[in-house]
Amino acid sequence: MTTEINNSTTEDIDEIFRLYRIATDFQKAKSAVHWPEFDRRMVLDEILENRQWKIEIDGKIACVWATTFSDPLIWEEKNEDPALYIHRIATDPDFRGQNLVAGIVRWAKDYAVLNRKKFIRMDTVGENKGLISYYEKCGFKFLGLSTLKNTEGLPAHYDNATVCLFEMKLD
Repeated sequence: MTTEINNSTTEDIDEIFRLYRIATDFQKAKSAVHWPEFDRRMVLDEILENRQWKIEIDGKIACVWATTFSDPLIWEEKNEDPALYIHRIATDPDFRGQNLVAGIVRWAKDYAVLNRKKFIRMDTVGENKGLISYYEKCGFKFLGLSTLKNTEGLPAHYDNATVCLFEMKLD
């Protein structure tokens, strides 16, 4: 089995959106909070800026996510810290249960250090206790729940939502 982490390409955009739809359907089945239909231009920009990533297993996209080095609307004053922010992890159901988030975390540690970052951060919308526990098992500290002050420019699922914040401090 060959596993690789690479930047997503423009040829991957339909698969990325397929995985987002699957993730959204899964979220709808589990809770009231779910992802909206994401803006295709936003994802294309992430691809062109080398901020959209994929895990490929034997040539098939198993998981996708996006990164940024700035996230002021969610992290507010903490955005001043040198951090890597991970967003929108979506896994193909054929690859669930293979601990892909742990693989993302290993990759993110190296990528953050390479880019002189001291933290890896993530957020989720809604208080999903199972997801909180899973991210803690992956090495993140759960910082608690937050209500965002300004969601203008963020995807729709952030409007009037409670956000769980997660952080991993790097040595």
